[in-house]
Amino acid sequence: MSSNTTPPPRIRAALFDMDGLLIDSEDLYTIITNTILARYSRPALPWSIKAQLQGRPGPQAGQIFHSWAQLPISHEQFLEEQKALQTELFPNCKALPGVMDLLEGFKQRGVHMALATSSHAGNFKLKSAHLGDMFKYFAPEHQVLGDDPRIPPGRGKPAPDIYLLALSTLNKTLEAQGQPPIQPEECLVFEDSVPGVESGRRAGMQTVWCPHPELLIEFKGREKEVLAGLTGEHKEDEEQQLQKTEVDVAGKRRVGMPGEIDDGWGRLHESLVDFPYKSYGIGEAKMLA
Repeated sequence: MSSNTTPPPRIRAALFDMDGLLIDSEDLYTIITNTILARYSRPALPWSIKAQLQGRPGPQAGQIFHSWAQLPISHEQFLEEQKALQTELFPNCKALPGVMDLLEGFKQRGVHMALATSSHAGNFKLKSAHLGDMFKYFAPEHQVLGDDPRIPPGRGKPAPDIYLLALSTLNKTLEAQGQPPIQPEECLVFEDSVPGVESGRRAGMQTVWCPHPELLIEFKGREKEVLAGLTGEHKEDEEQQLQKTEVDVAGKRRVGMPGEIDDGWGRLHESLVDFPYKSYGIGEAKMLA
């Protein structure tokens, strides 16, 4: 841990990405994309490009993809073919290993939970409608989607807005219950994507990076940069906007700014199985009625 940083505080809230973190939809996205690419004799999507798409809102991801793919069809036709395959495959999404035990473990330990996914409402329904046992852990008011009107245009991941909004939904509930608000540094963000980790770090929160094995290979040797949110996923104009709005958080973290190498606020977990609650200051499970 860097000698210039403050040790992270005890965790009171867990904020979750969805695609590739809670459910196996990232693999389905790959199947869908490669199916369309093959129709037009284009090469399969490499992880060097997929890594840039993960976690981002649809419009931004689409620009990156189409610039690389150079498909001989219109964007509108691509979306039609993509939607047909998504409608067919997304209802087959499954929970990833360790997820159900982790969610129940947080519930038993009194950790507040919210969802922060770049998926828009239509796709979210396709992916989640059959997974009621999973999404019961997130109250509807604590589910923030990529097309939430409260997120300004162009401020999806890797900007911090979606995670700050997810936290605000939890604090609204706590305020109504007369409980003290949760601070950003008391939140643990769970992400599989590199832009998503940067989003969590820029929100002034602690982060867990649980990447796809192929993504981990893609960033071999750069893991510390990812965990600090220092891979440069932000565009320059986005960076300038953030610097205008940064604020101090409890004198320790500044919202809008990334972290530092080895500051202890970001950790790599290759799996969510047997999550080490105690190492995050989270106590023993309690029997709930």
